[in-house]
Amino acid sequence: MDEQWRADLARWGIPDEIAARAPEDPWGHSPARFAERTDRALADPEGPTLARVVEALPAGGSVLDVGAGTGAASLPLAGSMGELIAVDSSAEMLAELASRAERSGVPTRIIRGRWPDVAAQTPAADVAVAAHVVYNVPDLAAFLAELSGHARRRVVLELTERHPMSWLTPLWEHFHGLVRPDKPTVGDVIAVAEALGHEVHHEWRLAPLSRFATLEDLGESACRRLCLGRDRIDEVVAAAAELDMWPVPRDRWFTLWWEPR
Repeated sequence: MDEQWRADLARWGIPDEIAARAPEDPWGHSPARFAERTDRALADPEGPTLARVVEALPAGGSVLDVGAGTGAASLPLAGSMGELIAVDSSAEMLAELASRAERSGVPTRIIRGRWPDVAAQTPAADVAVAAHVVYNVPDLAAFLAELSGHARRRVVLELTERHPMSWLTPLWEHFHGLVRPDKPTVGDVIAVAEALGHEVHHEWRLAPLSRFATLEDLGESACRRLCLGRDRIDEVVAAAAELDMWPVPRDRWFTLWWEPR
């Protein structure tokens, strides 16, 4: 099952001849945009992922946030947890998280690195959470095994139903003649976790916000992801309208959880 996950995820790679023409990193993420999402979550903490963490968290308990980014999945728990352990490979993301954690009064331990590479130097916590991370993880079984091994009470995942770049599929075919895969999906994540012996529970909701506020925002993001220059934003916007891609439907966000064995 894990090998199938790895193979399906590998098919999302960008062909070398297309990537070589990219004016900027097509896989990059903006710390500023992530920070905006965290600030929205802090202003309005809600949703099944937070609820599943809180119900398993003892008073003054600890939370391990793997792939923490700027803290959208964990900092809204400030009033419920006694310590946050935040793991991420991006120093810029962690700096944004640390500044918000300090303002929220949350004792925070920062660990920079990729999971599970840094698992050995990471302490256990009452609840482990990983939000919108798994589609970046080729070795999913090892990732989940270490996550479960570091959680005393519960593991909680949040992820989109399909690969988060699936919305771009019509544009990849339009501009590059490239057909994108339709797997892996949340069902495959559940299957890998169950193969590890976990009883996986799940629920879903629509993403709390639309992916883009304007067509221009869509065009800017799509150009980067499609390895196109910003001078082609108008062309991408026109193609998106022609392909009936606007407004972009909201993703279905799934929350998965299980108690470690």
